[in-house]
Amino acid sequence: MKNLLLILLLANILYFVWGMFSDDPPQPGVAIVDEAELGPPLEVTTNTSVDAAASVGAVLGSGEPSALSAVVGRSCVSVGPFRTSEDADRAKMEYAGEGMRTAMRSGQGEIFIGHSVQVQNVPDREAGRAMLNRLHAGGLGDAFLVGNEEIGMSISLGIFGDQANAEKVELQAKSIGFDVDISPMTRDTAVFFIDIGLPPGKGASAIVEKYGEDRVLLRDAATCP
Repeated sequence: MKNLLLILLLANILYFVWGMFSDDPPQPGVAIVDEAELGPPLEVTTNTSVDAAASVGAVLGSGEPSALSAVVGRSCVSVGPFRTSEDADRAKMEYAGEGMRTAMRSGQGEIFIGHSVQVQNVPDREAGRAMLNRLHAGGLGDAFLVGNEEIGMSISLGIFGDQANAEKVELQAKSIGFDVDISPMTRDTAVFFIDIGLPPGKGASAIVEKYGEDRVLLRDAATCP
């Protein structure tokens, strides 16, 4: 009996010693951590580069703008030429009123006057008068001589904005026996252009439809306001 008590006492002492050197099991609670133990603070930078924004959607790292440039508002069109500053200013105010960036600029350029219909190679003034009499008798009463014998003479049958009207006069003169030339007439003068910045997501189809493809420059060919 005495030996059994000694064995139990020894077992308790060994369990107590084991408990002192063993790790505590995890228990729920709140851990307090010193801020210095978290390491250096993180730094966040903001990239405001316009060129970097323009390369969104392009090959990564290429820096080349992609077709998404219109979506971020970098697309523009140029409309013209306008013959007068008043016409250009009306167009400028129209698109500015729709919330678009607009600018008007001027320059020298050729404008179309009309289709000139002429009988060429009139040998001299006397022959020209005889040809005029034939043309007037054939119903072309507006025909008149132009030029002189030094630089060359011809007979003008008119200048027409509509090509169909010019061709009608051409056929009438040919029916009388004359060879007729039709050529476009232009002149150099001050002209005006409107540069329009398109808002994100807006195309230029309505502008092209209104002014025609020959008077609207798109994207890289245009000048942005």
